[in-house]
Amino acid sequence: MEALIPVINKLQDVFNTVGSDIIQLPQIAVVGTQSSGKSSVLESLVGRDLLPRGTGIVTRRPLILQLVHVDPGDARKNDDCGREGEEWGKFLHTKAMIYTDFDDIRQEIETETERVSGNNKGISDEPIHLKIFSPHVVNLTLVDLPGITKVPVGDQPKDIEIQIRDLILKHISNPNCIILAVTAANTDMATSEALKVAREVDPDGRRTLAVVTKLDLMDAGTDAMDVLMGRVIPVKLGLIGVVNRSQLDINNKKPVADAIRDEHAFLQKKYPSLANRNGTKYLARTLNRLLMHHIRDCLPELKTRINVLAAQYQSLLSSYGEPVEDQSATLLQLITKFATEYCNTIEGTAKYIETAELCGGARICYIFHETFGRTLECVDPLGGLSTIDILTAIRNATGPRPSLFVPEISFELLVKKQVKRLEEPSLRCVELVHEEMQRIIQHCSNYSTQELQRFPKLHEAIVEVVTSLLRKRLPITNEMVHNLVAIELAYINTKHPDFADACGVMNNNIEEQRRNRMRELPSAVPRDKAPAAGPQGEQDVTGAWRGMLKKGEEGPGPGSGPGSPLKGAVNLLDVPVPVARKLSSREQRDCEVIERLIKSYFLIVRKNIQDSVPKAVMHFLVNHVKDSLQSELVGQLYKSGLLNDLLTESEDMAQRRKEAADMLQALQKASQVIAEIRETHMW
Repeated sequence: MEALIPVINKLQDVFNTVGSDIIQLPQIAVVGTQSSGKSSVLESLVGRDLLPRGTGIVTRRPLILQLVHVDPGDARKNDDCGREGEEWGKFLHTKAMIYTDFDDIRQEIETETERVSGNNKGISDEPIHLKIFSPHVVNLTLVDLPGITKVPVGDQPKDIEIQIRDLILKHISNPNCIILAVTAANTDMATSEALKVAREVDPDGRRTLAVVTKLDLMDAGTDAMDVLMGRVIPVKLGLIGVVNRSQLDINNKKPVADAIRDEHAFLQKKYPSLANRNGTKYLARTLNRLLMHHIRDCLPELKTRINVLAAQYQSLLSSYGEPVEDQSATLLQLITKFATEYCNTIEGTAKYIETAELCGGARICYIFHETFGRTLECVDPLGGLSTIDILTAIRNATGPRPSLFVPEISFELLVKKQVKRLEEPSLRCVELVHEEMQRIIQHCSNYSTQELQRFPKLHEAIVEVVTSLLRKRLPITNEMVHNLVAIELAYINTKHPDFADACGVMNNNIEEQRRNRMRELPSAVPRDKAPAAGPQGEQDVTGAWRGMLKKGEEGPGPGSGPGSPLKGAVNLLDVPVPVARKLSSREQRDCEVIERLIKSYFLIVRKNIQDSVPKAVMHFLVNHVKDSLQSELVGQLYKSGLLNDLLTESEDMAQRRKEAADMLQALQKASQVIAEIRETHMW
């Protein structure tokens, strides 16, 4: 099982090559306040001085430190320096450069930190990757995080506390991360910021190990026995005490190996019963054991995650397409595919079916039978016509002679006016279908032919060609719909079978009403005088005649003869204004006849329009575009002079394809590494 940690190191190297943290690998994150001894703990684990030192915040970028155990005889030669050594380091950002001088490693960490984070004590979440090869270390992967601080100093940002806290939580929230909470022994464990932040993401303490530093700096007369025994703050993975080098030791460059010997002597003297369960060496072995068991538990889920991501990136890479080799064939293929998908969307046979809303042919059907159909049904056959309007039309159609029957011309004038009202919703139907045909272009671009996203200029050209074709067909379709209404207005067919039947029923009803009125007349009144028995008509006529006189004038009295002079002259230029009044029986009957005729004929025309307009739109717009789209696209775009321009990929497409290919390759390598573990029965 010892080989599990190198496996994780291999996986870390694989994903470092693509600069991605998409896979959360098992690791150990070191958390603590400033000056709690985090750096000293890490240097003790490495056995060398390699971390920057100073006052205030020193660690300003996460340092991912991979410790790799090598055999003592496996010495590496530094090609740059010409020196050999059994310990060396490598940074990810310096590629293959090898560092054998640990002072150079410390200087490179400082330089790289300032390059990204600047000189103002600010922090950055971009990690530094350092790998240390040594025969004196155990296999570990550690992440050194900035120390927790409360008050900004110098020119630090005002929210430095929040920035550091967010950075720490980002790393320790990884469920595959072991939290190494570092707390100084000369502080109260109950106020430990490291344990507090660890409990936020690991409330059960299943992946938290506490380290108590500076055991030698406790006040005289006190010790850390209760703390190390877990009586103060219990931690499931345990508490381990260590003794750090003092600042004087660091200034005097005391070797870490000497400091570890002194630590062992201190523990044997001060805590003899706990000496074998504390100290730097025990901490290293414990971390190694915890990390191995943690890796073993995480590998099955890690393998599943890698396989899922590999499938996703394979699909993503396929969507980006292969680099273009045959431009002519590629252009023709894309044009054909777009035209096919456009037509399939109208027919309802597209590969990608929209589930959020109606689209394509389904929406066109909805426009025809729901939007347009209901709009026509809401048009009142007599809308905008009052009884006075109808009566005025009847009178105007009779000319100077009183009419015995309802003039037919009044019916034609009025019914044409009503039929004309059907033109506006019909043209609106054409507009709605045209808009939907335009929307289908975007639908096909987004869902059906993702390859077009590779070539923005080709996409723009296709949109322009289809839009132009739709624009050319729109006035032709509008003209046809206009003609459909004009055809209905050109000839009022009163011999239409449906209209004739309606007239017959209406005449029967009128005749039946006349017979009923005749039967209701008194027996003393002769039948031939019956029509003259209604004085109402005479009163209405007299009232209308008087309306033509000037105010204050009267008509001729009963005794006035043809030669009798009028008391006042009649102004024949005054036009009687229709006023609301009670209609005579005949006027009411005539208006009812016209209303019934208009309604009957209007319903016939509306039915015709409701049927013929969708047919015209389908023939002149929808079907024509479907039939000519392929040839139109080929004729406009399939030209040798346009190939290079149209098939120019977007600027970031090649980069995204390369990134997807690199990530897929990394995932495949990672999957292979895990497969090798299974073959050797390591888990």
